[in-house]
Amino acid sequence: MIHEITFESPSFGKRIKGMLGVDFYRLFHTPLFYIFLAISAIIPAMVSGMTMMPDQSGNTMEPLYSNVWQIIAASKSLYVIEGIADYANMNMVFIFGGIMVSIFIGHDYRSGYVKQLFTTHAKKQDYMISKSLVCAFAIVCMCASYFLGGTVAGLLVGYETDVNVGSLIIAILGKMIMSLGWASLYTFLNVIFRKYFGVSIASSFFFGTGILIIGAAAVVENLSLPTSFLNVFLYGASVNACLASDIWALIICVAVSLAWTLLYNFLGTKVLTSSDVY
Repeated sequence: MIHEITFESPSFGKRIKGMLGVDFYRLFHTPLFYIFLAISAIIPAMVSGMTMMPDQSGNTMEPLYSNVWQIIAASKSLYVIEGIADYANMNMVFIFGGIMVSIFIGHDYRSGYVKQLFTTHAKKQDYMISKSLVCAFAIVCMCASYFLGGTVAGLLVGYETDVNVGSLIIAILGKMIMSLGWASLYTFLNVIFRKYFGVSIASSFFFGTGILIIGAAAVVENLSLPTSFLNVFLYGASVNACLASDIWALIICVAVSLAWTLLYNFLGTKVLTSSDVY
């Protein structure tokens, strides 16, 4: 009697668990991850403690900030950046994070890991999901490092510490939650430019700075059109996570982050499925 032998395909949970295990192992054994954690702490410390701007008369140089928590988030939700102090906050992490994600994923293609992976593991969506989750974790760690460096520097300089604690917590959580959306965007960009390492880094940096959105917001403002959509969706609701945030700002960050994640993982999977991934 001949018995037919069948092999069941691993479940989605087992596939993702396996890929996450490999990706987290690679992340924790990559010096680049720790270098970017250090950068995320040093940059806000330098900005908070050393940056000086001219006062209204233009004669006297004053510190960029007056409050410790301004290095973490803007004082209010802004549709258009009004000054460098409104821009130089935890949103800078998304710039560092984008560069790190590009290098991390770029190594997959340069090392031949992707070719080996897709030879034995056909699910392209699993690759997108795993990379998005691991890179989101890395960006969250960078947010924590940024918070520590910026806070310590601000306290040492002697800035004021008055703040609505609830709004501060919401602002930090909102930006961390948006890390998943940003990581998904960066993963998608690196899938598109997988054969052009320099372009992938440049694109991640460009989108991370928000230059495109700031420019679009300026154009819309000049046309007297509402800029709320730009503020909420196109820049990832990150600017809504400010020192005046309420629970609705957190809800918006959650909704937008999930929307970005679903959209960019879907698009990235389509790109990988319909084209040469090597």
